[in-house]
Formats: sequence, C-alpha cells, structure tokens
Amino acid sequence: MRTYFNDNSIGACRWLTLLSACLFITLTTSCKNDKDMLPEDWSDSASQQVTDAHVHRTEDGKLQLKLEAPLIQKYERPVVKTIYRSRGNQRVSLILYDGIDKKKTYIEAGEATSYDDRDIMEAYDSVVVIDYGSGDTIYLQDLIWNSAEDRIYSEHPVRAKNGNRITLGDGFVSNQRMENMQIIHQRGIIEFED
Repeated sequence: MRTYFNDNSIGACRWLTLLSACLFITLTTSCKNDKDMLPEDWSDSASQQVTDAHVHRTEDGKLQLKLEAPLIQKYERPVVKTIYRSRGNQRVSLILYDGIDKKKTYIEAGEATSYDDRDIMEAYDSVVVIDYGSGDTIYLQDLIWNSAEDRIYSEHPVRAKNGNRITLGDGFVSNQRMENMQIIHQRGIIEFED
C-alpha cells in the first residue's frame, strides 16, 4: 500500500511542529519560581477572608452574642489575629444577650482586632456602647476586652450619655458581661433639657 502526501499536508505538519515547539518553549521559560518577585509584605497577607459575616454564638442553646462585620480577615503571621473591618457605612457590631434572648448591650466600632493567642479583643475607631437596661450610651476612642481577666476597659477619654445628662471621664471599666460599667475619673457632668 502506498501513501501519498500532497504539499498541503506536509506544510500543515511543519506548521504544527513549529507551533508545538514555540508553545513548549513559552511554557517552560515564562514561569519563574523566584521569591524576590513576591511583594515584600506577603507574610502579612490574610490567610482567610469572609465578607458580610453574621456570627451567632450560643451556650446550652441560649444566644450569647451576635457579631456582624462587613469584612473579617484572619492572619497567621507575624501575629495570629483576626481583624473585623467596616466597609462603606457598615460598621462592626456586637450584641450581647442576657441568656434568655434579651438584648443587653450593643457595641459598635469602625474596626476590631482579636488576638487569638492572648484572649484579647480591641475595638477602635469611634466605639459606641449602649446598655439597654440603663439606657446609657458611652462613646469611646477604643475599647479592650480581656476575657482572661474578665474585664472590658479603655484608658482614653470617654463620654457617657444617660437621659439628659452627659458625663465626661478619663477611662472606662466593666466586667465582660457589661454588668458593672464605670467611668474612671469623672471630670464633669453636663445636664441639659430636651
């Protein structure tokens, strides 16, 4: 049996061979595994990220807290931490419950960081704390929640509003259930009429 090739099939084979060789050379030389090409801050990149998060924590079937954050980022280096970030006009919010599905305290912040290895969470950027029981609203620069010490506090100036009264102070302290809220070094009370 004889095989006949025409000029078109030989030309097509040459083009196919040439194209295959070019593709092979491109693929083997275009990718480099060079750590110098990585950005300098690659170790600071988030290992996990969640958007529009709604977290509900329960204990024995009873709601303990609700956390809402437009963006949550988990970092493994250089420090193990989780950052809760605002986006647009959506802020980070936390609602604490009394164990019978009744809202007890509301906390809102522009951003918060949880240091997982130290049981500490810091909220900052215009923090607002509302105590639903007393009606107090407290405005803070930052708020630190140390669960190992059963303490929530701030060492920066605070402003508290209760009804027609505003109290100014140099700090804030409470237990982590927000049952004993106190303004440290009260500097003045302003009363006004509605």
